[in-house]
Amino acid sequence: MTYSGVVKVGGPADVHELRDLMISKVAVGSMNNNAYLLRCRESGEQLLIDAAAEPHTLLTLIGDDSVASVVTTHRHDDHWQALGEVVAATGARTFAGRHDAEGIPVPTDVPLDDGDTVRVGRVELTARHLAGHTPGSIVLVYDDPHGHPHAFTGDCLFPGGVGNTWGDAQAFTSLLDGVRRQLFDRLPDETWVYPGHGGDTTLGDERPHLAEWRERGW
Repeated sequence: MTYSGVVKVGGPADVHELRDLMISKVAVGSMNNNAYLLRCRESGEQLLIDAAAEPHTLLTLIGDDSVASVVTTHRHDDHWQALGEVVAATGARTFAGRHDAEGIPVPTDVPLDDGDTVRVGRVELTARHLAGHTPGSIVLVYDDPHGHPHAFTGDCLFPGGVGNTWGDAQAFTSLLDGVRRQLFDRLPDETWVYPGHGGDTTLGDERPHLAEWRERGW
């Protein structure tokens, strides 16, 4: 079936099948958080992005093959409620942005800086640091050699705008400038965006609105 990126809490995962990578998206918790399970098709190794809530749902999604790594996109507690239980059940290594790691109660095994590589089997993802929503938010970018890039943006970029900066003009400017520099200036319009809540988008759909976002201030 064609991947849509539309999921709901209590419903099934939606699976985006790429040549080298399978991406399973599921919605969990009271804040409709997205969690993404990435599976290297060659090795079978798996990586989870944001153990947000509902550990049973996530462990069922992970299945008997377990998971080698869990990446937390940022420190806000709706993105790590299930992290402790998932790590306890799987022994997975934990990754998070260096400047957010201290705000996550489960210890971070590998603190990430801008440009660091995260591997899942034979597949490489690149961490991009974005400050504004939190000090150390991380976006993971998979530059698919067989197609367009894929960006897992946490709460930094959504359909219709950047993440919440709670009226802080400096934080908003930092986040918007970072999103433009790290994503829109580096990646093509075809780049698929997987946010921390809600539906997916592409950079091409959002690019025409960058000036509008700056003008409105959120």
